[in-house]
Amino acid sequence: MKGRRYGLLAFYVALALILGLAWPLASRGGEWLQVSFQQKWALGLALLAPAVLWRATVGADARLPRLLLGTTAPFRQGPRGPRAWLRDLPGAFRAVAVGLLALALARPVSLLRPSETSESGIDIVLVLDLSGSMKAVMDSQAKPGGKAPKGKRPTRLDVAKDVIRDFIGRRKTDRIGAVVFGRSAYVLAPPTLDYQLLDTLVSTIELDMIDSTGTAIGDALGVGAARLRRSTARSKAVVLLTDGDSNAGSVAPEYGARLAQSVGSKIYTIQIGSGDDVDVQDGVDIFGQPKYVRAHFPVNPELLRKIAQTTGGESYVATDAEALRKSMHDVLDKLEKTRFEAQLASYEDLFPLLLLPGTLLLALDALLRSWLLRRFP
Repeated sequence: MKGRRYGLLAFYVALALILGLAWPLASRGGEWLQVSFQQKWALGLALLAPAVLWRATVGADARLPRLLLGTTAPFRQGPRGPRAWLRDLPGAFRAVAVGLLALALARPVSLLRPSETSESGIDIVLVLDLSGSMKAVMDSQAKPGGKAPKGKRPTRLDVAKDVIRDFIGRRKTDRIGAVVFGRSAYVLAPPTLDYQLLDTLVSTIELDMIDSTGTAIGDALGVGAARLRRSTARSKAVVLLTDGDSNAGSVAPEYGARLAQSVGSKIYTIQIGSGDDVDVQDGVDIFGQPKYVRAHFPVNPELLRKIAQTTGGESYVATDAEALRKSMHDVLDKLEKTRFEAQLASYEDLFPLLLLPGTLLLALDALLRSWLLRRFP
C-alpha cells in the first residue's frame, strides 16, 4: 500500500510541476538557463519545498485523530471513492507552489535579448575645465528664461554643465564621452550611447572633485585622444571647454593636439569668457547672502586657435550661455556622420512568470482541501 501511495505522490508532484512550469517555459523557453537571480538568498527558501511536501502528505497521517477498534475488516471491505486516491494531490500542489514562489522572490532577470541597430553618428569627447577660474560668475543662463537661485548668481561651471546636459539631451546617435581636468585630467565617461548615465555624471560635477589649482590643457587633450584611439567612426571630435591658459600638466597643449590628430580627431576649442575682470563669490554677508569680489583670470585665445587649426577644427569664444550653446551645435554641423552598430541589451524581470503559477497552485490547494477532499473529523 505504501509503495502505491508513494507512486501516486510522485505522479502528483510531476503533474503539479507541469502545471506550474507550463507557462514560464512556453513564454521564455531556453532563456531560463541564462537568467541572473538578483536576490540569491531567496533560493534557499526553495529547499523548504520537500519539507512542505512531507508535512502536507505522509506527515499529515501522524496528526489525524485515532480510534481503537476491535477489527478493521468492515473498513477493508467497504467501498473506496476516488477522493481516497486524491488525498495527497493538494500537498503536491502546495510544495511545488512554495518552490515557485521562492524562485520568484529571488527575482530572475533575463539578459538574453540584445538587439543590434545600425546608427549614424559621431564619436565625441567633451573635455571640461574644472580649474578654479570656473567659479567666476556668468550671469546669462544656460536655459532661456531660467532663473538663478535668489541671491546667488550662476558660475561658469553651472552654465557649462547646463549647456552640456542640453547638448547630450539633443543627441540621438552620437557616442559621447567626457573628460574633466584641473591640475590633472580624468575620464568621467568613455564614449557611450547611454545618455541618461552621462547626464547623471555631468550633473554631479563640482569644482572640488579634483585638484583645481591648475589648468592642464595638454594632459586633457591627450586623455581625450586616448578615448578615441579605438573608435571606428569616420568623424571624431574633441570639444575643449576652458576659460584659462595652460599652466600645469606633463603634456604640452601642442603635443596634445598632435595626439588627437594622430587618431583622426579634430579639436574644437571653446573659450568661456573674454579675459576681462569678473565677479567671484567670496563668502556670505551677515544676512547669509553671497558676497562678490572682482578677479582676473588670464586666457590664451591664441593657443586655443593654434590647437584647433593643428587638427583642422575651429575655435570659438563664448561670453554667455547662448553663445556657448550655439558654438557646440556648430561643431556638429561641421562634422560628417558615419554609420556604426550599437548593441543594446534589454533586461526583463521574469518573476511574474513564476509568481502567478505559484499563487494559482496555492489557490487549488486551498480549494481542494476545503471542498472536494475535506476530511472529517
